[in-house]
Amino acid sequence: MIIAMALFAIEDALLKLVSSSLPLGQILMLFGGGGALIFALLARRNNEPLYSPAVISKPMCLRVVFEVIGRLFYILAITLTPLSSATVILQATPLVVVAAAALFMGERVGPRRWIAIAIGLVGVMVIIRPGTDSFSILSLLAVVGLLGFAGRDLASRAAPSSISTSILGLYGFLSLILAGGIFALWNVQPFVQLSPVTASWMAATIAVGVAAYSCLMKAMRTGEVSAVTPFRYTRLLFGIGLGVTIFGEQLDAPMILGCALIVLSGLFILWRGQRT
Repeated sequence: MIIAMALFAIEDALLKLVSSSLPLGQILMLFGGGGALIFALLARRNNEPLYSPAVISKPMCLRVVFEVIGRLFYILAITLTPLSSATVILQATPLVVVAAAALFMGERVGPRRWIAIAIGLVGVMVIIRPGTDSFSILSLLAVVGLLGFAGRDLASRAAPSSISTSILGLYGFLSLILAGGIFALWNVQPFVQLSPVTASWMAATIAVGVAAYSCLMKAMRTGEVSAVTPFRYTRLLFGIGLGVTIFGEQLDAPMILGCALIVLSGLFILWRGQRT
């Protein structure tokens, strides 16, 4: 899980770097196409069919929709806003997942966990600072992204168990192509020819993204969820570290306070869920 979080942070940094040379729609389509190709080859190596009726089930269709929303808006966030703040806001995703599971899937959540969810969401508000001079409407991109990822995670829980990790990865990356196409139609920019340097960065981004996804699935499917999930928050360290060292971003008191509220509330919810 720690390796996965480090790789996801590196993926974010690489996408932010590549965005200075390529239109976002082209980045999404190249990233999605490369990742989908790798997962398709892995599935074929394991003699797994690339298509089955299960992949067009309602949960899988919803998963694609939420994947498109989450990926598109989060990548917009990391390209247009500081990497560190987008990374911190994304860590509130588990809080939204627990709340949505209680509201829409009938899972039981006690008053203590509801209070923890509220505290974590207050942490998000502290970071984006609505109503102050520091507020930027662009910070809401990360919020929409986390809502998309929360919906994707809920849909993944409801997806047929017969779908393998490789097939989930295949259709997850195919949804990036769809997201790139949608953005390219909305924000028309001519695609550019890749220079050798940009092509190398893009290839590295794809390789890191596939490795990160594979490590995440390996951790979630072989370890106890309650044991490995807290290590998701190590992404904060990697994301903030890369933002500060590579992009020269600065941390301030509201960022640190919001980060603490999100992490502590998330860890409390995991602890309470394990006790229950």
